[in-house]
Amino acid sequence: MDDSQTLRDGDYSPGFRSVDQKRSDSPEISCVSMKSDGSMEKPLKFKHTSPDQRCINVLQSNESGHSSRSVDQMRSDPEFSCVSMKSDESMALPLKFKSGDTRPDVRPLVTEPVCQKMKFDPSENQPQHFNEDMSPAFSHESKPAEVLNTLRSNLRKKFECLCEGTSDERNPTLLNEIYTELYITESESGEISNEHEVRQIETQSRRTATEDTPIKCNDIFKALPAQDKPIRSVLTKGVAGIGKTVSVQKFILDWAEGKENQDVQLIFPLPFREINLMKNQTLSLLHLLHLFFPETKELEISSGEYKVLFIFDGLDECRVSLDFHSSVRLCNVSESASVDVMLTNLMKGNLLPSALIWITSRPAAADLIPSECVDRVTEVRGFTDKQKEEYFSKRISDESLANRIISHLKSSRSLYIMCHIPMFCWISATVLERMLSEAESEGEIPKTLTQMYTHFLIIQTNIKHQKDYEKKVKNDEDMIFKLAKLSFEQLVKGNLIFYDEDLRECGIDVAEASVYSGLCTQIFREEFGLYQGKVYCFVHLSIQEHLAALYAHISITNNKINVFNKARKSPQVETSISELHQRAVDEALQSQNGHLDLFLRFLLGLSLESNQILLQHLLTQMRRCSYKKEKTVEYIKQKISENLSPEKSINLIHCLNELDDDSLLKKIQHYVKSESVGHFKLSSSQWSALVFVLLMSDQYLEELDLKKFIGGENKADEVLVKLKLVIKESRKLKLSLCKITDEGCVALTSALRSNPSHLRHLDLSYNNVGDSGVKLISTVLENPHCKLETLKLSGCKITDEGCVALTSALRSNPSHLRHLHLSDNNVGDSGVKLISTVLENPHCKLKTLKKTHEEESHTHQTTQTIGNPNSPTSTKDPKSQSVSMETVTFSSPLSRVLKCGAEVDEV
Repeated sequence: MDDSQTLRDGDYSPGFRSVDQKRSDSPEISCVSMKSDGSMEKPLKFKHTSPDQRCINVLQSNESGHSSRSVDQMRSDPEFSCVSMKSDESMALPLKFKSGDTRPDVRPLVTEPVCQKMKFDPSENQPQHFNEDMSPAFSHESKPAEVLNTLRSNLRKKFECLCEGTSDERNPTLLNEIYTELYITESESGEISNEHEVRQIETQSRRTATEDTPIKCNDIFKALPAQDKPIRSVLTKGVAGIGKTVSVQKFILDWAEGKENQDVQLIFPLPFREINLMKNQTLSLLHLLHLFFPETKELEISSGEYKVLFIFDGLDECRVSLDFHSSVRLCNVSESASVDVMLTNLMKGNLLPSALIWITSRPAAADLIPSECVDRVTEVRGFTDKQKEEYFSKRISDESLANRIISHLKSSRSLYIMCHIPMFCWISATVLERMLSEAESEGEIPKTLTQMYTHFLIIQTNIKHQKDYEKKVKNDEDMIFKLAKLSFEQLVKGNLIFYDEDLRECGIDVAEASVYSGLCTQIFREEFGLYQGKVYCFVHLSIQEHLAALYAHISITNNKINVFNKARKSPQVETSISELHQRAVDEALQSQNGHLDLFLRFLLGLSLESNQILLQHLLTQMRRCSYKKEKTVEYIKQKISENLSPEKSINLIHCLNELDDDSLLKKIQHYVKSESVGHFKLSSSQWSALVFVLLMSDQYLEELDLKKFIGGENKADEVLVKLKLVIKESRKLKLSLCKITDEGCVALTSALRSNPSHLRHLDLSYNNVGDSGVKLISTVLENPHCKLETLKLSGCKITDEGCVALTSALRSNPSHLRHLHLSDNNVGDSGVKLISTVLENPHCKLKTLKKTHEEESHTHQTTQTIGNPNSPTSTKDPKSQSVSMETVTFSSPLSRVLKCGAEVDEV
């Protein structure tokens, strides 16, 4: 089908490119949109700009120009309307209107789906209808002010309420009541990760919340203190369910309530998922805005008169081909063009160059926007550990129950790591609140992902029975199997959003799908009479992956069918469950982007008897299989031993965990606890297991001492290669006296380049590093994102040549390194002079520079201490005339450093 997006392996992943699943990036999940017949006030008309309107460069700073104003009505968007909160803050400038009647008979439709409210107290904060008195307002004396207030109030209604999954329709949830601040940081554009998003979350979970500068959601267009260039365009990336869309919703709500960003007069939220529905149309920007916001038809808009913000949510869902290399230049808001030409010219700054642009995307699709079109890249990291607890405390009204849920999740590291994703917090809360509060809950409390998602499936199905619903399908099993089939067939194609025809191909009646709205959600744009189809997706990618695994499991247990043969149109032969598992392992390993990693975990986990018993409460016709896992376990271990990439090996170890097999990890854990790893010759699979164990240990990620892992046949240079994933996640590396050569520095540098902002302390003292090794280390040090504070290179056979590289690096990135040790090296006068010149940089934070006098006997060494004159905390001790806090130690003559203007004394 035309709209079905199939992704190439080398592109951005099947499973990643197509969608964010109903903007599944938030813990609050979308519900089905519902049409409202509430009418708006007088629609406005855009004044057509002249065809000869000037084109302005994309990098032009957005000065105080104001763009027209608007309000979003996104009547089909799944974020919902409920209560307005009173604010008396005023808006910005009034708008101009064309003369004539501004009241054509147009009645825009507003979506007002229902939502759930946690801890809802009928006595307070009751939802109420918005009125103008509650809005930040213009003077009511002008018609433009009246219209603007109406538009803003509608935006407020639309975004002030939020829905988590299958909400209780009677109780709405106010976003301000449930919202938990997310951890958002400035990010490098960097390389696109080929890992499954769950692996990316596992990586992020090991990084402290203090190593990057956090940015509040409302401040993404505000430059940091060291930045002087105005920010016009922002790209915010984050994995599915991490909170991108909720961040957008909060930004708009705070603006509509007059709390933040009041210099912006108009916000246009334009989700890519909805733009997709008109991708084949040719129209002007004005026409597009009239379709989405018909109340703006009489409003004048020009390049720079008002400050306008366009928000494009869900770039990974984009089905429009964005060609930024096209020579077609569009500068006139009233000139018609294809949707892709319009969007690219808007993002490049040719069209409405003063407009702000905010794009959100999952990581795999982030490189669709050229770096020259983006002034800032931010990343939503989800919840920190503190924010996880805050979320559950808000979500669960019973404090004791909330604490029990948090304690249980902490007991399973894999589950607790997943809680960085707000959506997974919602899934966990849904399951654990019910299981821990019921005296006789069925099954053990979930400790693995498969158990958690299987319970979630059962709960969602039971919720369906609580609705007034006359069954139109044979039974639940039919619908679940059809949804599972849809999940698998679209997952292997790389599709995460589907249309009516996709559902029909799997035998799903469109009317029936809404009954299972906790699993499958819809977005409607049919109010305008322009869009005939609905868009469907699962509330989160992981839900689709679990259902896809369920389809594969049912197919093999009931019918002996290998779904991979069917998907590849291979001849069907009777297949055992072990053969299916081996095929699934191979398929996952062959994937270039890891899109089947989580599917594989679920598939293997479903084969356990405990999970099959659980499923039989739901799928009575599903046959129990007499399956012995040993064959699959041995096959996985064999694959781990084949020198796979560390990432793929780690996922296979997760698979062993889902199969409840810890035999590979137990021996390694014993070695690690006894600190005797270096005495054993480890196999490839054991090295992979060691990496897994270390990555799950806060102790070793805080400080990694390489001497514990070398010895015998375990040479340092080789161990550095094998522990690359651990090295890049470590805060402190102790590598002294390990016989590391420049070859080892290659592996070390490679690891540090992939995560330059994490390491704080690196000790390479007394290794055979040499100038070539130092040059490699310097390439990391010069990275502006490198935040290394202590670098020890004593006894590394460094000469003046190495000092040239170090000096160049410190000049490029002077503001982080505080301690540099160069003692016992062959550094001469010229090398010392070079290093000393770094102190002249006002941004230099170097406190200590140590170098012994190589020219004299080691039995008589002299040192001198100087202060860094650029340090604001550098003070002089009046008694000793030496620097009390920040010192640099040399053995060289005073004349070498006096030019820095520092106070110097003999020690």
